[in-house]
Amino acid sequence: MKRLCASLATFATLALAGEAVAPLGKYTDTERRHWAFQPRSHPAVPTFAVPREKAWVRNPVDAFILARLNKEGIPPAPQADRRTLIRRVTFDLTGLPPTPAEVQAFVNDRSPDAWKKVVERLLASPHYGERWGQHWLDVVRYADTDGFEYDTHRPESWRYRDYVIRAFNNDKPYDRFITEQIAGDEIAPKEDETLIAAGFNRLGPLRKNAGNQDVASSRNEVLTEMTNITGAALLGVTLGCARCHDHKFDPFRQSDYYRTQAYFAPVFEYDVPKSTPEQQATWKAEAEPVNAEIASLKKELAKHKNDDMGKAIQKQIDAAAERLPAPLPSLFSVKDDFEKQTPIHLLHRGDFRSPGDAVHARPIGILLPPDTPELPADYPNPRTHLAKFLTDPANPLPARVMVNRIWEYNFGRGIVGTPNDFGRMGERPANPELLDYLANEFVENGWSVKHIQRLILMSSTYQEASNVTNAAAAEKDPDNRLLWQFNRRRLEAEELRDAMLAVSGMLNEKAGGPSVIVPVDKELVSAMYKPEQWAVTKDPADHNRRSVYLIAKRNFHLPMMEVFDAPDLAVSCPRRESSTHAPQTLEMLNGKFSNEKAKVFAERLQREAGADNRKFVNRAYELATGRPATAKELQIALSYLSSTGTREQFALAVFNLNSFLYVN
Repeated sequence: MKRLCASLATFATLALAGEAVAPLGKYTDTERRHWAFQPRSHPAVPTFAVPREKAWVRNPVDAFILARLNKEGIPPAPQADRRTLIRRVTFDLTGLPPTPAEVQAFVNDRSPDAWKKVVERLLASPHYGERWGQHWLDVVRYADTDGFEYDTHRPESWRYRDYVIRAFNNDKPYDRFITEQIAGDEIAPKEDETLIAAGFNRLGPLRKNAGNQDVASSRNEVLTEMTNITGAALLGVTLGCARCHDHKFDPFRQSDYYRTQAYFAPVFEYDVPKSTPEQQATWKAEAEPVNAEIASLKKELAKHKNDDMGKAIQKQIDAAAERLPAPLPSLFSVKDDFEKQTPIHLLHRGDFRSPGDAVHARPIGILLPPDTPELPADYPNPRTHLAKFLTDPANPLPARVMVNRIWEYNFGRGIVGTPNDFGRMGERPANPELLDYLANEFVENGWSVKHIQRLILMSSTYQEASNVTNAAAAEKDPDNRLLWQFNRRRLEAEELRDAMLAVSGMLNEKAGGPSVIVPVDKELVSAMYKPEQWAVTKDPADHNRRSVYLIAKRNFHLPMMEVFDAPDLAVSCPRRESSTHAPQTLEMLNGKFSNEKAKVFAERLQREAGADNRKFVNRAYELATGRPATAKELQIALSYLSSTGTREQFALAVFNLNSFLYVN
C-alpha cells in the first residue's frame, strides 16, 4: 500500500495550495488488506523440471496455470484437434465461423508457425473490432435509445459504437481508450474522435416520459448513471452501493461516491453540430412551422388532458412530429458548463431532496494517501484529473479489471468470476499470481489488448481440448476454474444470427454507419409505445448486416436475441449468461429468421453440391460445423433425404445441431 500511495500521491499535489483538506476517514486493517486494493505483486514465473511439463509450457500463462493444477494434482487436457482450434479461435476473435477453405488451409499447414499465422490473421481482421467491440458495448450498456416509457431514439449514438470498433481494431492503448471516453471533450475539444468517445458519459438510460418531471430528479439520475458506470466498468467495483450509505462490505464511504460524482457535476449532454450554416438555415425553415403547429396543439392538449378530445389532439401532435425534417448530423457528446454545474452533496438515503454536506471531486479514498484534498469546485477539466487516476500504472484496479475481461472472453469465465465486482462479495481470483502477471504485462506493453490476446492464444491452456473425461478433476474443480480443460460454450445471440447469415452466404460485411432496423412481426411493433419509431431500414441488403450494427433498442429485443440471452441494455453486462430452455428450440425450428436463412442455405448447397446428396450433406457440415459429417451423421442424413425430408428441412436441422450451436 505504501508503494501505491507514493505513486498516487500526485493527485494530492493537483489541488490548489491552501485548499481545505477533506477528512479521509478511517480504514480498518481488514479493509486495507483486501487483495483488490493491494498494489499488484510481481510474481516469479514458475519453472518445471519434468520434460513433459516443460514441453507443455509455451509461455508464462501456461506456467502459472500448470503450477496451480499441480498443486491440486490435476493434469491438463491434451491439445484439441486442428479443426476444433480454428473454429474456436475464429469465433472468439471475430464472432464468425471459419470458411471451409480457412479450415483446410490450417489443417494442411504443417509449418511450425501455422497457429501463429492464424492468430495474427484474425487479430488483423476488421471483424475483430466488431466482435470485441460488442464485449465493451455490453459492459458500458450501449444502446441507441433512451429507455423508459418513450424509449426515444438517439440517432447519432452509433458514432460511439463505431469508435469502439475502431479502437479495438487499431489496438488503441487502453489507458488512452479510457481517457478519451471519460474526458475526450476536455483533452481534445476540436477532434471528432475524442468528442465521440466522450459520448460514453451519455450512454445510460434517460427518463423523458413525464411532462411534469422534476428537473432536479432527472439531473440526479443522470449523475448517478455516470458515477455508477465508472465504478463498475473501469474500476470493477460496486461503487453504486455507496450512493445511499457507506458500503456495507467494501471500503467505500458515501463521501467516496459523491466525490466521484462531483467530477461529473459540470457535465451536460451536447450534440456537436456537423452541418454548414446553410444546412442549418434550411432545416430551421422546414422545422419552425411544424414546431409552431406542435406548440399550438400542446396548448389545446392542456385543456383536454383526460378526455377523447385530448386523445385526438395527441394523435395530431404525433403526426406533426413525423413531418419534422430529419435531424442534422451531429456528434453525440458532452461538454463542461461550470455556470450550470450541479452542487454535489451527500444525499440522505440517496434522495436529492435531502442534501447533507457539500463535497467536491476526489477519487475513492482507499487508494489514496491519507489527507488527500478535494479539488476546488472550479477546477478546470475535472474529468481529465479522474482519467489520470484511472490510468495511473500504480492504480491496482483498472489493469486487473481489463485483463480479467480479456481472459473471460477467451475462456468463458474470468480469473475473477465477478468481472464488475472485485470487492469482498465478489469472487476471489482463481489464480491471483496469473492475474497480476497479466496486469503487469498489460501496463508494461503499452496497455495493448492485442498483446494480452496473443499471450493467451499462443498458450497450451487456450489450445486444450474441451471433451476430456477426468472424474477426479471434475470432482475437485467442477466449475473448471483452474482450466484443466477448455470450456465449451454456446454461441451468443449475435454470433448465432451472424453464423446463419455467413453459412447461408447472405452476410453483408458492410461496416459502420447508422444502426439498422430490420423487419419484425407487426404484432410486436404494434405493442411498442410509439410504433412509428420502428422505421425499417429501406435497403434490404442492410437487413443482413452483422448484429453489432442492428439497432440496440432498450425496450425491444429481436425474438431470437431475446431467447438466446441478449443482455438487458439498461445496466452493465459484465458476463453473458447461457441458458437452455424450450423457447430456444421453438425459435430455431419455427422462427421466421432461421427458416428464411435455412431456405437460402439449402439453395447455396444446391449450387455448390448439385444433386449428389452425399456432397450436399458434407458441404453443409463443412460450412456449419467446420468439418465433414461423421459416418453416422452421413448415414442418418442420407436416409432422411431419400425418404420424406426436403433439403430445406435438412438445412434447418443443421442449424439446430449442437456442433453448430456450440464452440468446443
